Amino acid sequence: MAEDRAVRVWLSLGSNIERQRHIRQALEDLRKGFGSLVVSPIYESEAVGCEGENFFNLVVGIRTSLSIEDLAHRLRDIERQHGRRRSSDKFAPRTLDIDILTYGDRVVDQDDIQLPRDEITRYAFVLLPLSEVAGGEVHPPTGLTYRELWESFKQTAQPLWRVELAAQI
Repeated sequence: MAEDRAVRVWLSLGSNIERQRHIRQALEDLRKGFGSLVVSPIYESEAVGCEGENFFNLVVGIRTSLSIEDLAHRLRDIERQHGRRRSSDKFAPRTLDIDILTYGDRVVDQDDIQLPRDEITRYAFVLLPLSEVAGGEVHPPTGLTYRELWESFKQTAQPLWRVELAAQI
């Protein structure tokens, strides 16, 4: 990987089936594929938009020189290795979900790729951990930092709580 061409990418990870196992293994898979990671605290929240167990969510920073499309394919492969089966039900329970939140400061809205993802400004379980690891970075469409976005977010609307896993990741 050419470090001079590498871009900072923020990923959202979530799981509500065998959560600890899948989150831990996903982080190991990401380390093997991308090297050093920046890892937010893990948060638990109720399932949003579906029935099911609570989710564990976190944000992970990687550096990569892969294209957005190649990165998306690599992340889908990791999800499949964890038993993820995509269905028409976007809000179905899942072993592992990995979404690209940002790719440098790129703004993209084409086909099935939207960057930065709109979930950043819609969901506490994405915005809070992102604000903790990338608080000073700017959300391109709004011009606000992720910390500013979190401070103005209606935080009581979507309760979540920090999770301390045994042998924290």
